[in-house]
Amino acid sequence: MSIGKQVTWGGRFNESPSDLMLRFSESVSFDFRLASYDVKVGKAHIKMLHQTNLMSTEEHESVDQALDKIADKIKKNEVHWNPALEDVHMNLEQLLTELTPHAAKLHTARSRNDLVATDMRLFFKEACDILIQKVKSTMQAILKIARANPEVIIPGYTHLQRAQPVYIGHHLLAYIEMLHRDWNRLLTVKDNANFSPLGSGAIAGSTLPINREMVAVELGFTDESGNPQITSNSMDAVSDRDLFMDFANACTTCAIHISRISEDIIIWNTTEFGFVKLPDAFTTGSSLMPQKKNPDSLELLRGKSARIQGNQQSLITMVKGLPLTYNRDLQEDKPAVFDSFDQLSICLEVLKGTMEGMEFNKEKCADAVKDPLLLATDLADYLVVHKVPFRDAHHIVGTLVSMAESTDTPLDQINNEEAAKIHPALKEGTWKCVFNLERAMKMRDKPGMPGNKPLALQLSKWDQILNNQ
Repeated sequence: MSIGKQVTWGGRFNESPSDLMLRFSESVSFDFRLASYDVKVGKAHIKMLHQTNLMSTEEHESVDQALDKIADKIKKNEVHWNPALEDVHMNLEQLLTELTPHAAKLHTARSRNDLVATDMRLFFKEACDILIQKVKSTMQAILKIARANPEVIIPGYTHLQRAQPVYIGHHLLAYIEMLHRDWNRLLTVKDNANFSPLGSGAIAGSTLPINREMVAVELGFTDESGNPQITSNSMDAVSDRDLFMDFANACTTCAIHISRISEDIIIWNTTEFGFVKLPDAFTTGSSLMPQKKNPDSLELLRGKSARIQGNQQSLITMVKGLPLTYNRDLQEDKPAVFDSFDQLSICLEVLKGTMEGMEFNKEKCADAVKDPLLLATDLADYLVVHKVPFRDAHHIVGTLVSMAESTDTPLDQINNEEAAKIHPALKEGTWKCVFNLERAMKMRDKPGMPGNKPLALQLSKWDQILNNQ
């Protein structure tokens, strides 16, 4: 077989690439994932070629039917991908050539540059939809746990030191806030992907009478009113990798959120904390120590986040020094985004499964939240209400805490007379009223706080968003 028949660029060359070069440069081992999009783009493209009289009715029908047969083979996983043909596009064109003599017209007025850009935009739109649904499903699972534990209070932490009491529902809703931002990032990537680059050619479009708008509509690159959306600069369209980096960034941020959630639960699951019990289905044992039950799913989620971050970094580094327009370096853009998509997809499923089987140890949580030091700030606020400047109140309570520690006395059990030596406002025993969790939670009733009223409102809001949207 001559070079000209082997590859689309073969006419310029007298010798075939070496086997080493073929193995080094092939991309079909990973871009075969674009096959279904490639066929879809091909069908839209030949429909446009037919309507612009660049392809006869007979030619269009023949190629269209052949593409349907190839689509069926792809669906059934019956296609043998040949690395010698470099990529998915050339593999499909070779298959098409075997089915119809009119296959040579498929590539009229297009380049692999604008073809792969179009395929990838279709991939990003679908990938974002899939990930958004998985994010939503994970959020629904977390909301269900929050609703199932309405009275559970735990210490909130800063610097991994006990800080102030919060309802576990408030803590869990923080995760929902994080994931909802991920949802919005993915929506933005999807919106930005919704512009068709087909017709940009290799760099400067085509002199043939093509109709880019028609193809855009055919492929679903439209606004809410159904109007076509196409890229406006051919050079940018084939060399732009912002979508790749934006998608990788959205995946990275979501993975980091998953890692932080996992870290919380790993800590809660320790014997020292004991706030939660993890399901057997998402834990493993030790090959040596029979008593162990390790939070492997959560530890792997932390590890996967590093892998996804690495994908983003590889894209940024690859693109930063490239001149316009297309350079072969950009072939390496797809493994990173495919892997980020795959890993984030399963991470969201695993997080959801782990949390759905998680149970709170209410007794352990209640024991931890009995610590009166959690309400030290409430005591400072009490003094502020009694006309003590906050900076003074902060110092007073700090001194009281020091006294409690030095005498090994719980903060709420310090003698009133001893307390009064620190400040006259502590002379009356009424200051001890702050050491009541029910009071503490009711007092935190402003928007965004962990009190009863705002928590109920937030639970209702997220239920409306996640279950009635």
